[in-house]
Amino acid sequence: MHGLLKRAWWALLIGGIASVLFGVLAFIWPGLTLLVLAIFFAASVFVDGVVMLIGAFRHRGGASHWWLWLLIGLLGIVAGGIGLASPATAAGALLLLIAAYAISAGVLMIWAGIKLRAEIEREWLLWIMGGVSVLFGVLLIAQPAAGLMGFVWAIAVWAIAEGILKIMLAFKARSFKSRLEASTGAAA
Repeated sequence: MHGLLKRAWWALLIGGIASVLFGVLAFIWPGLTLLVLAIFFAASVFVDGVVMLIGAFRHRGGASHWWLWLLIGLLGIVAGGIGLASPATAAGALLLLIAAYAISAGVLMIWAGIKLRAEIEREWLLWIMGGVSVLFGVLLIAQPAAGLMGFVWAIAVWAIAEGILKIMLAFKARSFKSRLEASTGAAA
């Protein structure tokens, strides 16, 4: 690890600067950031659909339910194609996917808290976490524009924070390099 830090501190610095720059640009142009995220999301769904379709055709003789993979692949191609043609649709789909996950996970946490009531202490924490998750999902559906901008801003804050930490680590690794060389030279 010492050798890696000794040689690659500059990679951390460049990555940190790029991350901070991305975060600042996401704050300056949140609409463009959202557009790019939506296009990447749609492209990943489209590629996943193509791969599923290829897999279905390659294994149609040996698998009994190959047609399910075929349908999932076609659905991915159609959904991804629509998202690529209309990035606003992809952004909305991404938001709905996150909302559906939050609501589903929240309901499951509440259910787990009820089921585990006799077996664990503080099961109410599961109820609260589940309730917050459900509330978050419902708010995303009720206020989609705010949810999308909040999503972009959260990514921007994360990118800036991670970038600053990478830059700090890079300078620490660089000074470690100097100290390592000084101690190696003194020992020789």
